[in-house]
Amino acid sequence: MTKMRYSRRSLLKTGAAALAASALPAPMIWAQEIKDITLRQFGTGVSNLNEVAQKVKEDLGFTLEMTALDSDAVTQRAATQPDSFDIADIEYWICKKVWPTGNLQAMDTSRIANYDKIVGIFRDGKLTPESTIAQGTAPHTVGFTSGPGGTDFVAEESGWMTLIPTIYNADTLGIRPDLIGRPIESWAELLNPEFKGKASILDISSIGIMDAAMVCEAMGEIQYGDKGNMTTDEIDRTMAIMTEAKRAGQFRSFWKTFDESVNLMASGEVVIQSMWSPAITAVKSRGIPCVYQPLKEGYRSWGGGIGLSSSLSGMELDAAYDYINWYLSGWVGGFLMRQGYYSAVPETSKAFMSENEWGYWFEGKPAVEPVTNPFGDVLAQAGEARDGGSFYDRMGQVACWNAVMDENQYMVRKWNEFIAA
Repeated sequence: MTKMRYSRRSLLKTGAAALAASALPAPMIWAQEIKDITLRQFGTGVSNLNEVAQKVKEDLGFTLEMTALDSDAVTQRAATQPDSFDIADIEYWICKKVWPTGNLQAMDTSRIANYDKIVGIFRDGKLTPESTIAQGTAPHTVGFTSGPGGTDFVAEESGWMTLIPTIYNADTLGIRPDLIGRPIESWAELLNPEFKGKASILDISSIGIMDAAMVCEAMGEIQYGDKGNMTTDEIDRTMAIMTEAKRAGQFRSFWKTFDESVNLMASGEVVIQSMWSPAITAVKSRGIPCVYQPLKEGYRSWGGGIGLSSSLSGMELDAAYDYINWYLSGWVGGFLMRQGYYSAVPETSKAFMSENEWGYWFEGKPAVEPVTNPFGDVLAQAGEARDGGSFYDRMGQVACWNAVMDENQYMVRKWNEFIAA
């Protein structure tokens, strides 16, 4: 059977006369066809959530098969196995590696209903007109291509996106305030000998190197030209400092997965480490004190988005655009924001959050009643405010983005030597 080449929207626009002329009403044809569509999505565990797949089935009618992998595996699959997926849910630093392969297709922004409401970070790089663009692979620098079939990146909004942005955050160090017992204000504390054997850093080179750079610069050891694009000398000096600390016994462990970071912190084996926002909330939901500590040097940020396989076409491609538009329409944003992330279109998420939730997560206001995650676990009590404050306070203090450097291969080799030292 030949695949139909029209979208649900085109069917609905055909009008009553066209519908009457059909043996079956067009929406019924769509309803029948859509049930047979399965889209294969992969990405990290951050956003490849069963709850989203279930809601897609309820709201859109087709099946979304999700596979969660770590960041390195995501990169490898997107770059080398283009026929193994329909949707790649990836981070922007990964896009920098994958987009030139031609395995993803440019997406037409005129088909994105809420494109004009996407925050400026993903469009021109600026949260507000006065914002300074941080170092590293800022999403907008790899967010646009020259047109259909493009494998390049262009500096301006071109109408063709590499990824449709979905999720992002301002990352910092997680701490156990009950076990530390004093204020923590600087990234330099990760290598403070006071925490010997009780510190941890994540073992994903493109992210870990940025945390390491924040630490080394905060210590006053290195002043980088651009933390997100280090010279070989800067890489060598950074890894020398980290290796010396490792050999001195500073690190209890290195982690690659969300669950590893949660268990290290919840057990008390580690009191200060690289962490992700929902890992903090997972520790807190166990009744264990854990803080996502704002630091004077700022945050290391990341952003992710949805990319489409270059082989996706026909009704499957139409279904993928419907999925993207649904994703940005608010329900997913509310679900993710209740875990501490941000939505690329925050204003649509507001309708799917209570006034208390929106005030706590987005505006930085003290909670007026207990705040729960999407699964009902209490994360904050009345009177508590979010670590770091409002959306604009947190995203306005981004010092660098996760990055892919010109000397990436050299950096990865040096990082692996550090982990093995």
